[in-house]
Amino acid sequence: MNHSHRQISLAGWRGRLHEIIFGAETPAGKAFDVLLIASIVISVLVVMLDSVRSLNAQYGSFFYKVEWFFTLLFTCEYLLRLLCIARPLKYAASFFGIIDLLAIIPTYLSLILPGAQYLLVIRIIRVLRIFRILKLAHYIGEANLLLQALRASSRKITIFLFTVLTLIIIFGSLIYIIEGEANGFTSIPRSIYWAIVTMTTVGYGDISPKTNLGQTLAALVMISGYSIIAVPTGIVSAEISQRSNRRIRTRPCPDCGSRDHDPAAVYCQYCGEKL
Repeated sequence: MNHSHRQISLAGWRGRLHEIIFGAETPAGKAFDVLLIASIVISVLVVMLDSVRSLNAQYGSFFYKVEWFFTLLFTCEYLLRLLCIARPLKYAASFFGIIDLLAIIPTYLSLILPGAQYLLVIRIIRVLRIFRILKLAHYIGEANLLLQALRASSRKITIFLFTVLTLIIIFGSLIYIIEGEANGFTSIPRSIYWAIVTMTTVGYGDISPKTNLGQTLAALVMISGYSIIAVPTGIVSAEISQRSNRRIRTRPCPDCGSRDHDPAAVYCQYCGEKL
């Protein structure tokens, strides 16, 4: 009897914790989200300030302490997320679970990689802390809508990118034949680089066509670039518009944490758990 009562109370305790951490409907959940958002922004700001040599020389010790404070804070948050969800391994392997891990692991890795020969590695690890900014996607409702739209349109965008890549190879090969090495187009890969820069309307200007025929081709590539830019935008915008017209249930699933459910849904469409 006592064992059964303990299981019920544990489930209730985990349920309340899940409501606070994964939900945003209660005052406690909103306060938790605000606290985490502020912590993420401040911690990323500290990482950026720490990279300034003059500030690091003057406040390096302070930045180090602040960094460990946020690392421990995000570690507790990560462990609590795993504790209150029914399938912790599934969450740990998800996009947001990996981002949560990336937010804390660089600081711990820097402890086991001491020595001057590892300074470059430690620098890379420290920069990885910037990935904490991706944790903000947890607290932006529109981020889920955007991710869903990108997933739904991924096949169309892949086909579109393959088509663009084919055009770039064709344009690069043509400009190589027309201009040749004398005008800076020393190889097809370098010519493809020019085609990418021109089609994306970046226009570095490090190499440019000199012949009339080459300049005519360049004009065609530029015009094609402007028309091509609008295609993926239209694909994703159509998916966002279609999905935004559907009302979704914002309360997360207690088992897998997903939120994309119809208002009348009783069970999670991803794991089958009762909502």
